[in-house]
Formats: sequence, structure tokens, C-alpha cells
Amino acid sequence: MDFTIPSDWVEIGDSLIRFIDREVAPLEHEHRGLLHSERKVYDERGCYVPQVLALRKQVRKRSAELGFYTALGPEAIGGGGLGAQAAAYIQERLNAHVGPSRHLIQTVVLPSPFTNGLTPVLRHLDRAVLEQHHEAIASGDKTLCFGLSEPDAGSDVFGMRTRAVRDGDDWVITGTKQWITNAPYADYAMVFAVTDEEKARASKGGITGFFLPTDTPGFSVPSVIPIMGHLGADLGIVTMENVRVPDSHRIGPVDKGLSVALDGVNAGRLSMAASCLGLARWALDQALEYSKVRKTFGQPIAEHQAVQIMLAECAMDIYAAKSMIQHCAWLVDQGRAATKEVSIVKAASTEAAGRVFDRCIQVHGGMGLTNELRLEEGYRYVRTLRIPDGTSEIQRRTIAKRLLAGDTAFWA
Repeated sequence: MDFTIPSDWVEIGDSLIRFIDREVAPLEHEHRGLLHSERKVYDERGCYVPQVLALRKQVRKRSAELGFYTALGPEAIGGGGLGAQAAAYIQERLNAHVGPSRHLIQTVVLPSPFTNGLTPVLRHLDRAVLEQHHEAIASGDKTLCFGLSEPDAGSDVFGMRTRAVRDGDDWVITGTKQWITNAPYADYAMVFAVTDEEKARASKGGITGFFLPTDTPGFSVPSVIPIMGHLGADLGIVTMENVRVPDSHRIGPVDKGLSVALDGVNAGRLSMAASCLGLARWALDQALEYSKVRKTFGQPIAEHQAVQIMLAECAMDIYAAKSMIQHCAWLVDQGRAATKEVSIVKAASTEAAGRVFDRCIQVHGGMGLTNELRLEEGYRYVRTLRIPDGTSEIQRRTIAKRLLAGDTAFWA
């Protein structure tokens, strides 16, 4: 087990940072009047305004041209195939460099592993169908959304009410999805529905995945869901009324859709953890810098023991999260079972990032509560991450079930 960072990963990370600094940051500066005000970024429905969508697409396509957008996708479907350890390293570096609240960077330069780009979920799609849409997806011209969660079936996946019924060579899908990232803007959707009631009730399968264009008749996104102090979002509610999908567009075997979905969700959990690690590092850097220049009682606050304790505790959280992420990603790259470890990493890293941002705001005092420094927005953002891709409580449930089943090894 060697955690030395290969030189090619470092080169990719360096190139990615240069791309952001040389091309994306100037674009952000040029459009700062638009991007720095949520009243301008979002319309009255809470959707990105067309100009912002155009800028995001511009960056997305340029990232694809340079090879970053597809670098973390599976090699089997045309991605760079860099693996879990490389993905964790690159996501950490990216977020540590840019910090939170960058509309043209987060999920744009590097797509979410299960929402967009060459997601692992697409490995299970019929090859001919994938080839038909591959170029548009890989180039960043078209985007996707991932429809698993529902109003009454978030963590309890088998409680989903969306149904797909076979009708000749087609499936007819009816139901509602909620909390779906990128739903208001996606060109394609990967949706999951119950296809065998008995198996689903017994929590033994019965769920199937489907790939479809979002302009398919009966598919709609009636509303956006702004969260945690924002005026808009990329989250939406999806409704499907007798949506007809050819069987060729099925994702994976019938009734085996949950394992297909988890293929993407687990990659997403690791990516989220690495992003949180990077953001925590960014926040600590801000606090360290500020503590050296802000003075009280005639000396920098960095000299006060109370501030030193908060900084040290941030470092403890960051080191623990980094160690867990590196080991878990190594297990994944080795092809070893890592169900328990992925859940540990997702819960621990999102919670650690929340603690780090909380302390760093405290170090900044009143300035930490302003929008100017982006700390408070970062705090709100990392707080939300304890819920999607499986809540912290569901992660603990998974961990406990694995422990009770005899999976008690922690370093193998």
C-alpha cells in the first residue's frame, strides 16, 4: 500500500489548476456582475438564467476539449479511467484551490461521477444506444440527470412509487422523482422504477434503470428546489406520465437496477468526500492567513491559545478525512469490497468539513459571517452534503449492518 502521488496525477492536477486560473477565472471576472449576485444568476423560477447556462456550457466544453471533463470516466466507455485514488486526489486539489461557490467550476470542469459526463452508470447501457449519444455527452454539449430519489423514497430506495410496465418492445414509466441534481437543465435522464412489486416489497430487487431524452413526451420538470439560503438551484422535481422508453434503453438487467445505481452512487460518495476534504483545506488556509494579520489585545490572534486550538482541531479533522479517503480509494482501485468503508468516508468527511468551516468562521469573527469571504456559503454548502447520496444516518446504518455481519476489519 503506497500513497505516493504518481507524477502523472500531479501533472493533471497542475494542468487543471492552470486551466482554471488562465481561462475560467478571467471569464468569472468578466462576468462578475452576473455571477456574484444570485438575483441575477437565477430567474424567478429559481433556474439559472440563459447567460449563466451558456457560460457553464462554454467551460464544460472547453474542459472536455482539454481532457479534464472525461478524465475520471471509465476507460471502457471512453473516459480517462484514472481510478478512485486519482479522482480523490484531483477533486481534493481542485476544491482546495478554488473554494466554494464558483458557478463555472464546481460540477462543470469535473462532472459529478453519477450525475453527468461519462458516469459509470453508462457502462450498463446498450452499446449501440450509448454510441448514439456518446459524443454529445463526452463533449459536454449535452448533460444528464440521475433519477433515483422520490418524495417518499430517499434513503429507503425500495419505497419508491415510480413504476415501469412492459408494453411490447417498450416500457411505460409513471411516477415522480425529487431532489434530482441537474434535472432542470439535463438533456438525458437516467431514471429508476419498480418493475417487480413483489421483489421490491421484499427488498430483493425489482428495480430497473432506464435512459431517455428529457424531451420524451410525458417527461417534465415542473419545479426547482432552492435550498439553504439560495434563490435558485440545480435541483428539481421530475414527473413522468406514461413515458414510453424502448427496452433497448434499459440500463442493465431487468430488476437489477439498484446495483447499477449504486455503481454510480458509490463513486459519487467518494468524490463528495474528496471535495469536502479540499474545501476544508481551503477554509483552514483562509483561517490561518487571517489569524496572522488580525490583531486583538496588541497581538495577532494566532498567538491566542483559543484560536490555536481551533486551528489544530481543523488539522486533525482534515488529516483523519484524508487518511480515510486515501485508504478507501485504494480498496476500490484494488477491486476489494468497500461497502463499509465508503459509508464511513462519506459520513465522516461531510461532517468533518462542517466542523472545519464552523471553526474557521469563528476564527474570522464577524467577518466570517459576511458573504465577502465565502466561508458562510461554504458552511451552508457542506452542511447540505450530509443528506444527499445517503444521509449520515443511513451511512451509519450500513456501517453497523456490515459490522454485525462480521466485516470488522479496518485496514486490509
